[in-house]
Amino acid sequence: MVAKKIRLVELFAGIGSQAMALRDLCIANGLNPDDVFETYKVIEFDKYPVKSYNAIHRTNIEPMDITNISGADLDVVEPEKYTTIWTYSFPCQDLSVAGRGAGMDKGAGTRSGLLWEVERLLNEVEHLPDVLLMENVAQVHGKKNLSNFNKWCEFLESKGYHNYWQDLNGKDYCIPQNRNRTFMISTLEDIDYEFPRPVELRLVMKDMLDETVDEKYYINNEKADQLIMQLKENGKLDELKECL
Repeated sequence: MVAKKIRLVELFAGIGSQAMALRDLCIANGLNPDDVFETYKVIEFDKYPVKSYNAIHRTNIEPMDITNISGADLDVVEPEKYTTIWTYSFPCQDLSVAGRGAGMDKGAGTRSGLLWEVERLLNEVEHLPDVLLMENVAQVHGKKNLSNFNKWCEFLESKGYHNYWQDLNGKDYCIPQNRNRTFMISTLEDIDYEFPRPVELRLVMKDMLDETVDEKYYINNEKADQLIMQLKENGKLDELKECL
């Protein structure tokens, strides 16, 4: 048993990869996930990820728009009894090199700008969550978005958080894919957090693929060619290759 059970609040939850990671971490360390954490709140707008979430986690949640909830809806209560963790992998479409680079300015109405809804919720709650976990594409702190990223870090610091962020690549953590992502851990307690060290890669992509795949999952060649042409015209193809 852990000293304080974790209440996991997943903002922009997707299919619940953070909950899956926490579950697997518990199992790997010989712990019963039910003793360590509970999926407390799940906020996800898209009905299709929600459907997948329910199938994976055996839940029955409904789609929920983060812009329509308040801090009170997240029920951050009994801080003496529970450790509350919020995850917020906010939309990357307006940051990614595969997108149009609309950015994440506050009030601009972009999908990536939904980050600032997390600011609003943190200002509305009576008790701040103990830990925040952000994950996004590395462009979140790129030249075009650096000002907003710094503003976000400064806001968290003003709320009493200690921020630790680093770019981590999947290929350095047992995944045969060149997938670089930015992770930030923010804690109310000053714990001098250190990110995990790289692990030797022992797999290749072939180890992860099925030998036979139904043709319904194949990308139409015409659509693939259209996408490649669009990326070339936008000057994004070489950048995208570096990120994959």
